[in-house]
Amino acid sequence: MASQIPALPQSFTPSTGSVFSDQSGFFALDTNVPGLSKVILNKLNMKDYGEYRAAVQGKPKGVTFRNYKEMFQKMEDTFKFCTGCNKLPEHLSEQQSLKRCVKCLNVYYCSKDCQRKDWPQHKKACKTLRLVAIDRLVEWLMFTGDLPFPTEKWTKSPHEVKSWDDWIPMQGNLTAHLNTIVSGTNMATLWKNAVRPKPDEADLRGSLWRIQSEFLSRVLTVGMAIRRFGLDPYAKPLTIHLAGASHNETMGARLTDYDELNNMFPKHQGIEIVMVGPEVVDGPIMRPPLRAFGPRERVYISAFKGLYHQFWEALEEKEEAAKPDLVVGFHPGFHANQGLLEGWLPTLLLLRDYNIPSLFTMYSEMELRSSLEILLELEVFVKDSGPNPFTSQKPEQVQSCPNKDPVYCNSHFIRFQGLLPREDFEDSIPTSSSASSL
Repeated sequence: MASQIPALPQSFTPSTGSVFSDQSGFFALDTNVPGLSKVILNKLNMKDYGEYRAAVQGKPKGVTFRNYKEMFQKMEDTFKFCTGCNKLPEHLSEQQSLKRCVKCLNVYYCSKDCQRKDWPQHKKACKTLRLVAIDRLVEWLMFTGDLPFPTEKWTKSPHEVKSWDDWIPMQGNLTAHLNTIVSGTNMATLWKNAVRPKPDEADLRGSLWRIQSEFLSRVLTVGMAIRRFGLDPYAKPLTIHLAGASHNETMGARLTDYDELNNMFPKHQGIEIVMVGPEVVDGPIMRPPLRAFGPRERVYISAFKGLYHQFWEALEEKEEAAKPDLVVGFHPGFHANQGLLEGWLPTLLLLRDYNIPSLFTMYSEMELRSSLEILLELEVFVKDSGPNPFTSQKPEQVQSCPNKDPVYCNSHFIRFQGLLPREDFEDSIPTSSSASSL
């Protein structure tokens, strides 16, 4: 085991801004639709990326809307460009206007000719994009407090709950939970002000479940990692670090967000979740991590804004935080570009050299394969990988390329720990087929 974090060559020192995945993704929009990032800023009443980032961090600067109707309209306007030729509204002639696909109510076209030419590609995605369009409106209920809805105590052991098919039957009358939200005041407010017709109740229940599944996917994936590494929360308190935590996990985060672990491991010795990342959003979870023994039968959440290796140097090396039993990363994205890999490299080496049990998730099999290649180059010992049985059920649309196959949060995982044994280094890269059965 290494006694200290390996020194990095100068070429691997993260450059300014390279570690922010939202910046990388934001400007990637312009690759397919030139000018789309500027449209988004304009519709959200923002001057530049700095204001966008401030809003993501929960510190809006002048981001205001007169009413809900204007807010939902502005949100929809950020999706308005011709899916056929990528023209933005300002690039259309006076005779042209963007018309929405009447089936999915998601994508737009500047002419019937563009729609006709795009149909061979769009027909493959149209049904799914219809669900995406509903979800991006219903997701507002995460901010009103309607979602996530409370879950039930587990009637099975963690080893028996191997997928959503095992988890859902423990929830009793799930439809009753969903119907309460469907008939609630906030749902009525949403569709009174939305920029599209209200879907039927079955569609709304389906949307609520998909959004709930995305929220729970993170918690259940952590539980799966605990079980796969053979960690025992009944023998000792567990400390779990979420490396690379972003605004996706921390915006509006509550101190109860990981309480499903209480249902999974009732009467456990204490579980601490520490969210670490440069994109962590300020809120109730922004409090110091525990130094040692945590509260029994409770999940304690804390957060640190910064890169994981910075957190390690600032707190772990000074023994101001408990050592992790497990590190989990949701969509680290280090495969995406050199900048993000530079930002992640010190953390990947730290996890490897300190032999820390780790599990990272990916959006797709393509991302899984690319990430496996990088880990192999770093001589990391991959224990298994493959499809995540607790993947989110909510499809994610590629905003600037809507007909592209949707992705799903936490759809795949890689479980790794320590250095690759030397005799295995020349072997082939593990594939999803190498994943052990649950």
